Amino acid sequence: MSSRSNSRATLAAYGLLAVTNVVAVGSTHETLSNLTQWLLMPTLVVVLLTLAPRGRRPLPRLRTATLVALGFSWLGDLLPDLVPQSASFLAMVGAFLLAQLAFIVGFLPFRRQSILTRRRGLVAAYAVAFVGLVLACAGGAGSLLVPVIVYGATLTVMAVLATGVNTLTGIGGAVFMLSDSLIALGAFRGWESRPLSVAVMATYAVAELLLVLGVQQRRRSPGSLDG
Repeated sequence: MSSRSNSRATLAAYGLLAVTNVVAVGSTHETLSNLTQWLLMPTLVVVLLTLAPRGRRPLPRLRTATLVALGFSWLGDLLPDLVPQSASFLAMVGAFLLAQLAFIVGFLPFRRQSILTRRRGLVAAYAVAFVGLVLACAGGAGSLLVPVIVYGATLTVMAVLATGVNTLTGIGGAVFMLSDSLIALGAFRGWESRPLSVAVMATYAVAELLLVLGVQQRRRSPGSLDG
């Protein structure tokens, strides 16, 4: 099987897993929703590897950082089901915080092409979204407010820096912010519901896929070194 066929097959597998997961979440089939969620990031790692350019691997820092981010994202999916319920939220936040930091390491070399320098008005929009979410959740977060602020700020930085890689990663970062905002609103504003859970998983799966596809698009035409 050719590398192109491999990449298409892996992308199809990821799409099938994501759709199955969303359907399982919507139908409250807990075992199936957990299993498919645990498989999402490992499958996306395979997507990243099968879509890799031939020959010499360009932008090794970006590739490695993305792989690390997917690994911590996988832990964020897995740990809440393995630790006591009282620690599950913090375990998830901690794992995804490390994932966002890994993405930041990978995206940082492209900051001059991001909205930080090219469209600073949009940076204000990201900041307003972050502050608005913190204010909306502050009343219900209690002792978790500081971890939520730290994670939210890190996620916002990742999303802003993602705009410097290309359009796909920029959209992926923004969708990631949306997905995690829905989680926060569900947890701290009492918005928890089946439709919200479906929206969280759908946007999460799309966000991670867009980030990976954007990273690979950049690696096919690096244009600059990533350090």
